[in-house]
Amino acid sequence: MTSEERPWVLGSHIGTLLGYAVAFGSFIVPLIIWLSKKEESEVIAMHAKASLNFQLSMLLYTFIAGIGIFFLIGIPFLIIIPIVNLICVILATIEADKGKLYRYPLCINFVK
Repeated sequence: MTSEERPWVLGSHIGTLLGYAVAFGSFIVPLIIWLSKKEESEVIAMHAKASLNFQLSMLLYTFIAGIGIFFLIGIPFLIIIPIVNLICVILATIEADKGKLYRYPLCINFVK
C-alpha cells in the first residue's frame, strides 16, 4: 500500500461508521471509494469492495432480524449485529493500517 492509497484504504473501512449516524450510511463511503478508485488502484478496490460487501451483508442480516422480531428471535440479533459490525470495522481498519486485507466474517460477496 502506497502513501497515496493509505487514506482511501483506511477510509473505506472506518467510513462505514457513518451508518451509525445516517440511515444506510454504512455502505455509502465504501461504495463511493470503490466506484471512484477501482480503476486506479487494485489495493483500494479490494479494501473498498470487502468493506462494501460486509456492510451489505450486515444490512441483509439486520433486515432478516427485523422480520424475526415478529417471532421474538430477531430482538437479540438486532442488538448483536451492530456490535459485531463495530468490532469488525475496527479490526479491519487495524489490519488495513498494517497493509493487510481483513477477511470479514459472515460476508457475502455481492460485489465481485
